[in-house]
Amino acid sequence: MLSDLEIAQAAEIKPIIEIAESVGLTEDDLELYGKYKAKVHLDVLDRFKDRPNGKYIDVTAITPTPLGEGKTTTTVGLSQAIGRLGKKVFTVIRQPSMGPTFGIKGGAAGGGYSQIIPMEDFNLHLTGDIHAVGAAHNLLAAAIDARIYHESRLSDEKLAAIGLRRLDIDPYSITWNRVVDINDRQLRHIVSGLGAKTDGRPRETGYDITVASELMAILALTTSLKDMRERIGRIVIGTDKHKNPITAEDLGVAGAMTVLMKDTIMPNLMQTLEHTPAFVHAGPFANIAHGNSSVIADQIAIKLADYVVTESGFGADIGMEKFMDIKCRVSGLVPNAVVMVATLRALKMHGGAGKVVAGKPLPKELVEENIPALEKGAANLIKQIENAKLFGVPVVVAINRFTTDSDKEIEVVKKIAVEAGAEGAFVSEVWAKGGAGAIELAEAVMDAANKPSNFRFLYPLDIPIKEKIEIIATKVYGADGVEYTPTAEKRIAMYEKLGYGNMPICMAKTHLSLSHDPKLKGAPKGWTLPVKDIRASVGAGFLYPLCGDIRTMPGLGSKPAFLNVDIDENGKVVGLF
Repeated sequence: MLSDLEIAQAAEIKPIIEIAESVGLTEDDLELYGKYKAKVHLDVLDRFKDRPNGKYIDVTAITPTPLGEGKTTTTVGLSQAIGRLGKKVFTVIRQPSMGPTFGIKGGAAGGGYSQIIPMEDFNLHLTGDIHAVGAAHNLLAAAIDARIYHESRLSDEKLAAIGLRRLDIDPYSITWNRVVDINDRQLRHIVSGLGAKTDGRPRETGYDITVASELMAILALTTSLKDMRERIGRIVIGTDKHKNPITAEDLGVAGAMTVLMKDTIMPNLMQTLEHTPAFVHAGPFANIAHGNSSVIADQIAIKLADYVVTESGFGADIGMEKFMDIKCRVSGLVPNAVVMVATLRALKMHGGAGKVVAGKPLPKELVEENIPALEKGAANLIKQIENAKLFGVPVVVAINRFTTDSDKEIEVVKKIAVEAGAEGAFVSEVWAKGGAGAIELAEAVMDAANKPSNFRFLYPLDIPIKEKIEIIATKVYGADGVEYTPTAEKRIAMYEKLGYGNMPICMAKTHLSLSHDPKLKGAPKGWTLPVKDIRASVGAGFLYPLCGDIRTMPGLGSKPAFLNVDIDENGKVVGLF
Protein backbone atom coordinates (compact mmCIF):
# COMPACT_ATOMS: atom_id res chain seq x y z
CA MET A 1 0.00 0.00 0.00
CA LEU A 2 1.32 3.43 -0.92
CA SER A 3 1.66 6.08 1.76
CA ASP A 4 -0.95 8.83 2.01
CA LEU A 5 1.50 11.33 0.55
CA GLU A 6 2.39 9.02 -2.35
CA ILE A 7 -1.30 8.49 -3.10
CA ALA A 8 -1.98 12.22 -3.03
CA GLN A 9 0.99 13.09 -5.22
CA ALA A 10 0.11 10.42 -7.80
CA ALA A 11 -3.51 11.56 -8.09
CA GLU A 12 -4.96 13.51 -10.97
CA ILE A 13 -5.92 17.00 -9.84
CA LYS A 14 -8.52 18.87 -11.83
CA PRO A 15 -8.35 22.66 -12.22
CA ILE A 16 -10.36 24.21 -9.42
CA ILE A 17 -12.47 26.08 -11.98
CA GLU A 18 -13.80 22.71 -13.18
CA ILE A 19 -14.67 21.69 -9.62
CA ALA A 20 -16.50 24.99 -9.12
CA GLU A 21 -18.44 24.58 -12.36
CA SER A 22 -19.66 21.15 -11.23
CA VAL A 23 -21.76 22.84 -8.53
CA GLY A 24 -22.84 25.90 -10.52
CA LEU A 25 -20.09 28.35 -9.65
CA THR A 26 -18.27 30.43 -12.25
CA GLU A 27 -14.75 31.83 -12.38
CA ASP A 28 -16.19 35.22 -11.37
CA ASP A 29 -17.28 33.61 -8.08
CA LEU A 30 -13.70 32.65 -7.25
CA GLU A 31 -10.56 34.29 -5.91
CA LEU A 32 -7.95 31.97 -7.40
CA TYR A 33 -4.89 30.87 -5.42
CA GLY A 34 -3.04 29.09 -8.20
CA LYS A 35 -4.61 26.40 -10.34
CA TYR A 36 -5.97 24.02 -7.72
CA LYS A 37 -7.50 26.08 -4.92
CA ALA A 38 -9.63 29.19 -4.62
CA LYS A 39 -11.69 31.25 -2.23
CA VAL A 40 -15.40 31.63 -2.95
CA HIS A 41 -16.96 35.10 -2.82
CA LEU A 42 -19.74 35.56 -0.29
CA ASP A 43 -22.14 37.16 -2.77
CA VAL A 44 -23.04 33.64 -3.97
CA LEU A 45 -25.15 33.43 -0.81
CA ASP A 46 -27.46 36.10 -2.23
CA ARG A 47 -27.50 34.58 -5.69
CA PHE A 48 -28.54 31.15 -4.50
CA LYS A 49 -30.63 32.15 -1.48
CA ASP A 50 -33.88 30.87 -3.02
CA ARG A 51 -32.51 27.40 -3.67
CA PRO A 52 -33.70 24.68 -1.28
CA ASN A 53 -31.15 23.44 1.22
CA GLY A 54 -29.42 20.14 0.69
CA LYS A 55 -29.29 17.50 3.42
CA TYR A 56 -26.90 18.28 6.28
CA ILE A 57 -24.82 15.45 7.78
CA ASP A 58 -22.40 15.60 10.73
CA VAL A 59 -19.68 12.97 11.06
CA THR A 60 -18.68 12.34 14.67
CA ALA A 61 -17.25 9.43 16.65
CA ILE A 62 -17.15 7.41 19.81
CA THR A 63 -14.66 8.55 22.44
CA PRO A 64 -11.38 8.16 20.53
CA THR A 65 -8.03 6.63 21.30
CA PRO A 66 -4.99 8.94 21.04
CA LEU A 67 -4.70 7.73 17.42
CA GLY A 68 -8.17 8.97 16.43
CA GLU A 69 -10.81 6.76 14.83
CA GLY A 70 -10.77 8.03 11.24
CA LYS A 71 -13.46 10.72 11.24
CA THR A 72 -11.90 12.82 8.49
CA THR A 73 -11.12 9.82 6.32
CA THR A 74 -14.71 8.65 6.77
CA THR A 75 -16.04 12.14 6.03
CA VAL A 76 -14.14 12.31 2.74
CA GLY A 77 -14.83 8.71 1.78
CA LEU A 78 -18.54 9.01 2.53
CA SER A 79 -18.73 12.13 0.37
CA GLN A 80 -16.98 10.31 -2.46
CA ALA A 81 -19.44 7.43 -2.12
CA ILE A 82 -22.43 9.79 -2.28
CA GLY A 83 -20.87 11.28 -5.41
CA ARG A 84 -20.57 7.80 -6.92
CA LEU A 85 -24.31 7.37 -6.31
CA GLY A 86 -25.00 10.28 -8.65
CA LYS A 87 -25.68 12.99 -6.09
CA LYS A 88 -24.10 16.43 -5.78
CA VAL A 89 -22.13 16.39 -2.55
CA PHE A 90 -19.93 18.87 -0.68
CA THR A 91 -17.36 17.99 1.97
CA VAL A 92 -16.74 20.68 4.61
CA ILE A 93 -13.89 20.30 7.12
CA ARG A 94 -11.57 22.39 9.29
CA GLN A 95 -8.14 23.57 8.17
CA PRO A 96 -5.39 21.75 10.11
CA SER A 97 -2.79 23.78 11.95
CA MET A 98 0.90 23.53 11.13
CA GLY A 99 1.68 23.89 14.81
CA PRO A 100 1.29 20.38 16.23
CA THR A 101 2.87 18.59 13.27
CA PHE A 102 6.23 20.31 12.68
CA GLY A 103 5.48 20.39 8.98
CA ILE A 104 3.52 18.25 6.55
CA LYS A 105 1.64 15.40 8.15
CA GLY A 106 0.48 12.50 5.99
CA GLY A 107 -3.31 12.33 5.77
CA ALA A 108 -3.78 15.88 7.00
CA ALA A 109 -7.26 15.87 5.47
CA GLY A 110 -8.21 12.23 5.33
CA GLY A 111 -6.04 9.28 4.42
CA GLY A 112 -5.41 6.57 1.88
CA TYR A 113 -7.81 6.90 -1.04
CA SER A 114 -10.12 9.27 0.84
CA GLN A 115 -8.22 12.57 0.98
CA ILE A 116 -8.62 16.19 0.05
CA ILE A 117 -5.90 17.37 -2.32
CA PRO A 118 -3.38 18.85 -2.88
CA MET A 119 -2.19 17.46 0.45
CA GLU A 120 1.01 19.51 0.69
CA ASP A 121 -1.00 22.72 1.06
CA PHE A 122 -2.71 21.79 4.29
CA ASN A 123 0.05 22.30 6.80
CA LEU A 124 1.61 25.15 4.86
CA HIS A 125 -0.13 28.41 4.05
CA LEU A 126 -3.18 27.13 2.06
CA THR A 127 -4.62 30.61 1.37
CA GLY A 128 -3.05 32.38 4.36
CA ASP A 129 -6.04 32.29 6.72
CA ILE A 130 -4.12 31.11 9.78
CA HIS A 131 -1.41 33.72 9.21
CA ALA A 132 -4.05 36.45 8.95
CA VAL A 133 -5.61 35.28 12.22
CA GLY A 134 -2.16 35.39 13.84
CA ALA A 135 -1.43 38.90 12.55
CA ALA A 136 -4.77 40.25 13.78
CA HIS A 137 -4.39 38.52 17.14
CA ASN A 138 -0.88 39.87 17.69
CA LEU A 139 -1.97 43.37 16.68
CA LEU A 140 -4.37 43.33 19.62
CA ALA A 141 -1.65 41.96 21.91
CA ALA A 142 0.71 44.75 20.84
CA ALA A 143 -2.02 47.35 21.39
CA ILE A 144 -2.54 46.13 24.96
CA ASP A 145 1.09 46.53 25.98
CA ALA A 146 1.49 49.78 24.07
CA ARG A 147 -1.54 51.22 25.87
CA ILE A 148 -0.15 50.24 29.28
CA TYR A 149 3.20 51.82 28.36
CA HIS A 150 1.75 55.12 27.13
CA GLU A 151 -0.71 55.48 30.01
CA SER A 152 2.23 55.09 32.42
CA ARG A 153 3.99 58.17 31.01
CA LEU A 154 1.22 60.43 29.65
CA SER A 155 -1.34 62.55 31.49
CA ASP A 156 -5.05 62.30 30.71
CA GLU A 157 -4.77 65.58 28.77
CA LYS A 158 -1.95 64.28 26.56
CA LEU A 159 -3.79 61.03 25.97
CA ALA A 160 -6.88 62.99 24.93
CA ALA A 161 -4.75 65.08 22.56
CA ILE A 162 -3.95 61.94 20.55
CA GLY A 163 -7.53 60.66 20.72
CA LEU A 164 -7.19 58.24 23.63
CA ARG A 165 -8.84 57.86 27.00
CA ARG A 166 -7.26 56.22 30.00
CA LEU A 167 -8.23 52.56 30.21
CA ASP A 168 -6.18 51.76 33.32
CA ILE A 169 -5.70 48.11 32.32
CA ASP A 170 -4.87 45.73 35.16
CA PRO A 171 -1.78 43.84 33.89
CA TYR A 172 -2.61 40.88 36.10
CA SER A 173 -6.03 40.46 34.46
CA ILE A 174 -4.81 40.14 30.86
CA THR A 175 -5.88 36.87 29.24
CA TRP A 176 -4.80 37.74 25.68
CA ASN A 177 -1.45 36.05 24.97
CA ARG A 178 0.39 36.31 21.67
CA VAL A 179 0.18 33.45 19.16
CA VAL A 180 2.42 31.55 16.74
CA ASP A 181 1.44 28.65 14.47
CA ILE A 182 4.26 26.45 15.73
CA ASN A 183 4.26 24.12 18.71
CA ASP A 184 7.04 26.12 20.42
CA ARG A 185 6.96 25.09 24.07
CA GLN A 186 9.79 27.53 24.93
CA LEU A 187 7.36 30.39 24.37
CA ARG A 188 4.39 29.10 26.38
CA HIS A 189 5.40 31.06 29.50
CA ILE A 190 7.66 34.09 29.06
CA VAL A 191 8.47 37.52 30.47
CA SER A 192 8.06 40.28 27.90
CA GLY A 193 9.10 43.92 27.89
CA LEU A 194 12.71 43.42 29.02
CA GLY A 195 15.26 46.05 27.99
CA ALA A 196 14.99 49.84 27.97
CA LYS A 197 11.96 51.88 29.10
CA THR A 198 10.87 52.25 25.49
CA ASP A 199 10.63 48.47 25.17
CA GLY A 200 7.50 48.38 27.31
CA ARG A 201 6.75 47.33 30.84
CA PRO A 202 7.89 43.83 31.85
CA ARG A 203 5.15 41.33 32.64
CA GLU A 204 4.55 37.60 32.56
CA THR A 205 2.74 36.41 29.45
CA GLY A 206 3.06 33.64 26.85
CA TYR A 207 2.34 32.35 23.39
CA ASP A 208 -0.56 30.12 22.37
CA ILE A 209 -0.89 28.24 19.12
CA THR A 210 -2.63 30.41 16.50
CA VAL A 211 -5.69 28.21 16.05
CA ALA A 212 -6.40 28.57 19.79
CA SER A 213 -7.05 32.28 19.24
CA GLU A 214 -10.59 33.49 19.87
CA LEU A 215 -10.29 35.05 16.42
CA MET A 216 -10.28 31.57 14.91
CA ALA A 217 -13.49 30.73 16.75
CA ILE A 218 -14.94 34.02 15.51
CA LEU A 219 -13.96 33.16 11.93
CA ALA A 220 -15.70 29.82 12.24
CA LEU A 221 -18.93 31.31 13.65
CA THR A 222 -19.24 34.57 11.74
CA THR A 223 -22.02 35.00 9.19
CA SER A 224 -20.83 38.16 7.39
CA LEU A 225 -18.05 40.72 7.39
CA LYS A 226 -20.27 43.06 9.42
CA ASP A 227 -20.88 40.29 11.95
CA MET A 228 -17.14 39.60 12.14
CA ARG A 229 -16.43 43.28 12.82
CA GLU A 230 -18.94 43.33 15.66
CA ARG A 231 -17.64 40.12 17.19
CA ILE A 232 -14.01 41.31 17.10
CA GLY A 233 -15.04 44.53 18.79
CA ARG A 234 -16.60 42.54 21.65
CA ILE A 235 -13.43 40.55 22.47
CA VAL A 236 -12.56 40.97 26.16
CA ILE A 237 -8.80 40.97 26.87
CA GLY A 238 -8.95 41.57 30.63
CA THR A 239 -10.26 44.22 33.01
CA ASP A 240 -9.36 47.62 34.34
CA LYS A 241 -8.31 48.06 37.94
CA HIS A 242 -11.97 48.41 38.93
CA LYS A 243 -12.83 45.00 37.38
CA ASN A 244 -14.63 46.44 34.35
CA PRO A 245 -14.03 44.50 31.10
CA ILE A 246 -11.68 45.93 28.46
CA THR A 247 -12.49 45.13 24.82
CA ALA A 248 -10.75 45.31 21.47
CA GLU A 249 -13.12 48.18 20.68
CA ASP A 250 -11.88 50.07 23.75
CA LEU A 251 -8.32 49.68 22.46
CA GLY A 252 -9.29 51.09 19.05
CA VAL A 253 -7.94 48.22 16.96
CA ALA A 254 -11.05 46.16 16.16
CA GLY A 255 -11.43 47.74 12.74
CA ALA A 256 -7.81 47.12 11.79
CA MET A 257 -8.07 43.53 13.01
CA THR A 258 -11.09 43.03 10.77
CA VAL A 259 -9.21 44.44 7.78
CA LEU A 260 -6.39 41.97 8.40
CA MET A 261 -8.96 39.15 8.40
CA LYS A 262 -11.31 40.39 5.68
CA ASP A 263 -10.28 37.76 3.13
CA THR A 264 -10.30 34.87 5.60
CA ILE A 265 -14.09 34.89 5.69
CA MET A 266 -14.26 33.45 2.14
CA PRO A 267 -14.15 29.62 2.32
CA ASN A 268 -11.33 27.73 0.61
CA LEU A 269 -12.45 25.49 -2.25
CA MET A 270 -10.49 22.28 -2.93
CA GLN A 271 -11.32 18.74 -4.12
CA THR A 272 -11.27 15.14 -2.98
CA LEU A 273 -9.28 12.42 -4.72
CA GLU A 274 -12.47 11.58 -6.63
CA HIS A 275 -13.00 15.23 -7.62
CA THR A 276 -16.00 16.03 -5.45
CA PRO A 277 -15.85 19.63 -4.14
CA ALA A 278 -14.63 20.40 -0.63
CA PHE A 279 -14.45 23.47 1.56
CA VAL A 280 -11.51 23.59 3.99
CA HIS A 281 -12.19 26.56 6.22
CA ALA A 282 -11.39 27.70 9.78
CA GLY A 283 -9.79 25.54 12.45
CA PRO A 284 -10.96 26.28 16.02
CA PHE A 285 -9.91 23.94 18.81
CA ALA A 286 -12.53 21.49 20.05
CA ASN A 287 -11.94 22.09 23.77
CA ILE A 288 -11.62 25.83 24.49
CA ALA A 289 -13.60 26.45 21.29
CA HIS A 290 -16.30 24.55 19.41
CA GLY A 291 -14.16 22.44 17.07
CA ASN A 292 -16.08 22.79 13.82
CA SER A 293 -15.44 24.23 10.37
CA SER A 294 -17.07 27.53 9.39
CA VAL A 295 -20.73 28.46 9.37
CA ILE A 296 -20.16 30.40 6.12
CA ALA A 297 -18.82 27.32 4.32
CA ASP A 298 -21.82 25.25 5.36
CA GLN A 299 -24.28 27.98 4.38
CA ILE A 300 -22.79 28.15 0.88
CA ALA A 301 -22.34 24.40 0.42
CA ILE A 302 -25.90 23.57 1.45
CA LYS A 303 -27.21 25.70 -1.43
CA LEU A 304 -24.90 24.08 -3.98
CA ALA A 305 -25.25 20.39 -3.20
CA ASP A 306 -27.79 17.68 -2.50
CA TYR A 307 -25.78 16.54 0.53
CA VAL A 308 -23.28 18.38 2.75
CA VAL A 309 -21.00 16.16 4.82
CA THR A 310 -19.17 17.96 7.60
CA GLU A 311 -17.19 16.80 10.61
CA SER A 312 -17.08 17.85 14.26
CA GLY A 313 -13.98 17.51 16.44
CA PHE A 314 -13.24 14.77 18.99
CA GLY A 315 -16.05 12.45 20.09
CA ALA A 316 -19.80 13.05 20.00
CA ASP A 317 -19.82 14.25 23.62
CA ILE A 318 -17.66 17.23 22.64
CA GLY A 319 -17.60 18.21 18.96
CA MET A 320 -21.07 16.96 18.04
CA GLU A 321 -22.70 18.54 21.09
CA LYS A 322 -21.03 21.86 20.21
CA PHE A 323 -22.01 21.43 16.55
CA MET A 324 -25.65 21.16 17.63
CA ASP A 325 -25.81 23.63 20.51
CA ILE A 326 -23.39 26.32 19.26
CA LYS A 327 -22.83 26.11 15.50
CA CYS A 328 -26.42 25.26 14.50
CA ARG A 329 -27.78 28.08 16.68
CA VAL A 330 -25.61 30.55 14.76
CA SER A 331 -26.10 29.13 11.27
CA GLY A 332 -29.82 28.38 11.51
CA LEU A 333 -29.15 25.10 9.67
CA VAL A 334 -30.85 21.91 10.80
CA PRO A 335 -28.84 18.64 10.76
CA ASN A 336 -30.56 15.70 9.08
CA ALA A 337 -28.31 12.84 10.19
CA VAL A 338 -25.30 11.93 12.30
CA VAL A 339 -22.63 9.41 11.29
CA MET A 340 -20.97 7.81 14.33
CA VAL A 341 -17.49 6.48 13.48
CA ALA A 342 -16.23 3.56 15.55
CA THR A 343 -13.27 1.21 15.40
CA LEU A 344 -13.07 -2.19 17.02
CA ARG A 345 -9.69 -1.37 18.55
CA ALA A 346 -11.19 1.63 20.36
CA LEU A 347 -14.16 -0.37 21.62
CA LYS A 348 -11.84 -3.07 22.95
CA MET A 349 -9.74 -0.39 24.65
CA HIS A 350 -12.89 0.96 26.30
CA GLY A 351 -13.51 -2.60 27.44
CA GLY A 352 -10.15 -2.70 29.22
CA ALA A 353 -8.30 -4.89 26.73
CA GLY A 354 -5.22 -2.73 26.26
CA LYS A 355 -3.71 0.73 26.18
CA VAL A 356 -3.18 2.79 23.04
CA VAL A 357 -0.01 4.91 23.04
CA ALA A 358 0.79 7.11 20.05
CA GLY A 359 4.03 6.02 18.36
CA LYS A 360 3.96 2.48 19.79
CA PRO A 361 2.58 -0.71 18.21
CA LEU A 362 -0.91 -1.68 19.34
CA PRO A 363 -0.96 -4.43 21.99
CA LYS A 364 -2.11 -7.80 20.69
CA GLU A 365 -5.27 -7.67 22.85
CA LEU A 366 -6.54 -4.89 20.55
CA VAL A 367 -5.76 -6.55 17.23
CA GLU A 368 -6.82 -10.11 18.07
CA GLU A 369 -10.46 -11.22 18.27
CA ASN A 370 -11.80 -10.39 21.73
CA ILE A 371 -15.59 -10.46 21.92
CA PRO A 372 -15.89 -9.96 25.72
CA ALA A 373 -13.79 -6.77 25.64
CA LEU A 374 -15.71 -5.59 22.58
CA GLU A 375 -19.07 -6.09 24.24
CA LYS A 376 -17.93 -4.34 27.43
CA GLY A 377 -16.39 -1.41 25.58
CA ALA A 378 -19.50 -1.01 23.43
CA ALA A 379 -21.01 0.88 26.39
CA ASN A 380 -19.22 3.92 24.96
CA LEU A 381 -20.82 3.44 21.54
CA ILE A 382 -24.24 2.99 23.14
CA LYS A 383 -23.86 6.23 25.13
CA GLN A 384 -22.65 8.22 22.12
CA ILE A 385 -25.60 6.99 20.03
CA GLU A 386 -27.86 8.10 22.89
CA ASN A 387 -26.12 11.50 22.87
CA ALA A 388 -26.89 12.02 19.17
CA LYS A 389 -30.52 11.00 19.68
CA LEU A 390 -30.84 13.60 22.47
CA PHE A 391 -30.97 16.14 19.60
CA GLY A 392 -33.65 14.22 17.68
CA VAL A 393 -31.35 13.31 14.79
CA PRO A 394 -31.08 9.79 13.27
CA VAL A 395 -27.74 8.03 13.72
CA VAL A 396 -25.86 5.70 11.38
CA VAL A 397 -22.78 3.90 12.68
CA ALA A 398 -19.73 3.64 10.41
CA ILE A 399 -17.37 0.84 11.41
CA ASN A 400 -13.95 1.96 10.21
CA ARG A 401 -12.57 -1.47 9.42
CA PHE A 402 -8.97 -2.62 9.80
CA THR A 403 -7.50 -5.83 8.37
CA THR A 404 -7.30 -7.37 11.85
CA ASP A 405 -11.05 -7.02 12.49
CA SER A 406 -12.95 -10.31 12.33
CA ASP A 407 -16.36 -10.77 10.70
CA LYS A 408 -17.74 -12.07 14.00
CA GLU A 409 -16.66 -8.89 15.80
CA ILE A 410 -18.23 -6.76 13.08
CA GLU A 411 -21.55 -8.56 13.48
CA VAL A 412 -21.47 -8.04 17.27
CA VAL A 413 -21.05 -4.27 16.82
CA LYS A 414 -23.82 -4.13 14.20
CA LYS A 415 -26.25 -5.85 16.57
CA ILE A 416 -25.33 -3.61 19.52
CA ALA A 417 -25.66 -0.43 17.43
CA VAL A 418 -29.16 -1.29 16.19
CA GLU A 419 -30.31 -2.26 19.69
CA ALA A 420 -29.00 1.12 20.94
CA GLY A 421 -31.21 2.98 18.46
CA ALA A 422 -28.98 3.49 15.43
CA GLU A 423 -30.50 3.20 11.96
CA GLY A 424 -27.83 0.61 11.29
CA ALA A 425 -24.11 -0.06 11.35
CA PHE A 426 -22.09 -0.44 8.16
CA VAL A 427 -18.50 -1.28 7.36
CA SER A 428 -16.40 1.53 5.94
CA GLU A 429 -13.29 0.69 3.92
CA VAL A 430 -12.73 4.10 2.42
CA TRP A 431 -9.03 4.29 3.36
CA ALA A 432 -8.22 1.38 1.07
CA LYS A 433 -11.00 1.69 -1.52
CA GLY A 434 -12.06 5.34 -1.61
CA GLY A 435 -15.75 5.99 -2.26
CA ALA A 436 -16.25 2.42 -3.43
CA GLY A 437 -15.58 1.30 0.15
CA ALA A 438 -18.65 3.09 1.56
CA ILE A 439 -21.49 2.60 -0.93
CA GLU A 440 -23.71 0.68 1.51
CA LEU A 441 -22.89 3.22 4.25
CA ALA A 442 -23.71 6.12 1.91
CA GLU A 443 -27.07 4.61 0.96
CA ALA A 444 -27.97 4.21 4.62
CA VAL A 445 -26.88 7.76 5.47
CA MET A 446 -28.89 9.19 2.58
CA ASP A 447 -31.96 7.23 3.71
CA ALA A 448 -31.52 8.50 7.28
CA ALA A 449 -31.04 12.10 6.13
CA ASN A 450 -34.29 11.96 4.17
CA LYS A 451 -36.36 10.98 7.21
CA PRO A 452 -38.47 13.69 8.92
CA SER A 453 -36.35 15.82 11.24
CA ASN A 454 -37.15 16.26 14.93
CA PHE A 455 -34.11 18.40 15.74
CA ARG A 456 -33.96 20.18 19.10
CA PHE A 457 -31.32 21.97 21.16
CA LEU A 458 -30.21 20.44 24.44
CA TYR A 459 -30.91 23.59 26.46
CA PRO A 460 -32.38 27.09 26.06
CA LEU A 461 -30.01 30.04 26.34
CA ASP A 462 -32.03 31.98 28.90
CA ILE A 463 -31.50 29.64 31.84
CA PRO A 464 -28.72 30.12 34.45
CA ILE A 465 -25.13 29.26 33.52
CA LYS A 466 -24.92 26.49 36.09
CA GLU A 467 -28.08 24.85 34.82
CA LYS A 468 -26.69 24.72 31.27
CA ILE A 469 -23.42 23.21 32.49
CA GLU A 470 -25.27 20.61 34.55
CA ILE A 471 -27.53 19.59 31.66
CA ILE A 472 -24.48 18.86 29.50
CA ALA A 473 -22.64 17.09 32.34
CA THR A 474 -25.49 14.80 33.34
CA LYS A 475 -27.25 14.16 30.03
CA VAL A 476 -24.25 13.98 27.67
CA TYR A 477 -21.34 12.90 29.88
CA GLY A 478 -23.33 10.75 32.33
CA ALA A 479 -22.11 12.56 35.47
CA ASP A 480 -24.05 12.40 38.71
CA GLY A 481 -23.57 16.15 39.15
CA VAL A 482 -21.16 19.07 39.04
CA GLU A 483 -18.92 20.64 41.66
CA TYR A 484 -17.46 24.14 41.29
CA THR A 485 -14.29 25.62 42.73
CA PRO A 486 -14.57 29.01 44.47
CA THR A 487 -12.90 30.54 41.39
CA ALA A 488 -15.56 29.09 39.10
CA GLU A 489 -18.34 30.29 41.43
CA LYS A 490 -16.95 33.85 41.36
CA ARG A 491 -16.59 33.82 37.58
CA ILE A 492 -20.15 32.61 37.07
CA ALA A 493 -21.52 35.34 39.32
CA MET A 494 -19.41 37.96 37.50
CA TYR A 495 -20.47 36.81 34.02
CA GLU A 496 -24.14 36.85 34.93
CA LYS A 497 -23.72 40.35 36.39
CA LEU A 498 -21.99 41.51 33.18
CA GLY A 499 -24.82 40.15 31.03
CA TYR A 500 -22.95 37.17 29.58
CA GLY A 501 -25.28 34.59 31.11
CA ASN A 502 -27.32 33.97 27.96
CA MET A 503 -24.41 32.59 25.96
CA PRO A 504 -24.14 28.90 25.02
CA ILE A 505 -21.70 26.70 26.91
CA CYS A 506 -18.53 25.32 25.29
CA MET A 507 -17.18 22.70 27.68
CA ALA A 508 -13.39 22.21 27.81
CA LYS A 509 -12.43 18.77 29.01
CA THR A 510 -10.39 15.76 27.93
CA HIS A 511 -11.45 14.12 24.67
CA LEU A 512 -10.20 10.71 25.81
CA SER A 513 -13.11 9.98 28.16
CA LEU A 514 -16.77 10.83 28.54
CA SER A 515 -15.70 12.16 31.94
CA HIS A 516 -13.04 14.74 32.89
CA ASP A 517 -10.52 11.97 33.62
CA PRO A 518 -8.80 10.38 30.58
CA LYS A 519 -8.28 7.19 32.57
CA LEU A 520 -12.03 6.53 32.86
CA LYS A 521 -13.00 4.58 29.75
CA GLY A 522 -16.26 3.17 28.42
CA ALA A 523 -19.31 4.91 29.92
CA PRO A 524 -18.25 5.62 33.53
CA LYS A 525 -20.82 5.81 36.31
CA GLY A 526 -20.85 7.33 39.79
CA TRP A 527 -18.66 10.38 39.23
CA THR A 528 -18.92 14.16 39.57
CA LEU A 529 -17.65 16.69 37.02
CA PRO A 530 -15.26 19.25 38.56
CA VAL A 531 -15.42 22.73 37.05
CA LYS A 532 -12.12 24.41 37.95
CA ASP A 533 -12.72 27.73 36.18
CA ILE A 534 -14.94 29.28 33.54
CA ARG A 535 -13.87 31.81 30.94
CA ALA A 536 -15.63 33.94 28.35
CA SER A 537 -15.06 34.20 24.62
CA VAL A 538 -17.38 37.19 24.34
CA GLY A 539 -16.52 37.90 20.70
CA ALA A 540 -17.06 34.32 19.62
CA GLY A 541 -20.16 34.24 21.80
CA PHE A 542 -19.74 31.42 24.31
CA LEU A 543 -18.53 30.60 27.82
CA TYR A 544 -16.04 27.79 28.29
CA PRO A 545 -15.82 25.97 31.62
CA LEU A 546 -12.48 24.27 32.31
CA CYS A 547 -13.14 20.80 33.65
CA GLY A 548 -10.64 18.47 35.28
CA ASP A 549 -6.88 18.85 34.90
CA ILE A 550 -6.48 21.99 32.78
CA ARG A 551 -2.85 21.05 32.00
CA THR A 552 -3.97 18.07 29.93
CA MET A 553 -6.01 20.13 27.49
CA PRO A 554 -4.37 20.79 24.37
CA GLY A 555 -0.31 44.23 22.89
CA LEU A 556 0.66 52.30 20.57
CA GLY A 557 3.43 54.61 19.72
CA SER A 558 2.42 57.64 17.70
CA LYS A 559 -0.73 55.78 16.57
CA PRO A 560 0.27 54.21 13.22
CA ALA A 561 -1.98 55.11 10.31
CA PHE A 562 -2.97 51.48 9.83
CA LEU A 563 -4.89 51.59 13.10
CA ASN A 564 -7.28 54.03 11.42
CA VAL A 565 -8.63 51.56 8.88
CA ASP A 566 -12.02 49.93 9.33
CA ILE A 567 -14.83 48.13 7.50
CA ASP A 568 -17.94 50.18 6.66
CA GLU A 569 -21.51 48.85 6.66
CA ASN A 570 -21.14 47.79 3.02
CA GLY A 571 -18.08 45.68 3.74
CA LYS A 572 -15.69 48.17 2.13
CA VAL A 573 -12.30 49.02 3.64
CA VAL A 574 -12.26 52.67 4.67
CA GLY A 575 -9.66 54.94 6.25
CA LEU A 576 -6.04 55.84 5.62
CA PHE A 577 -3.18 53.36 5.25
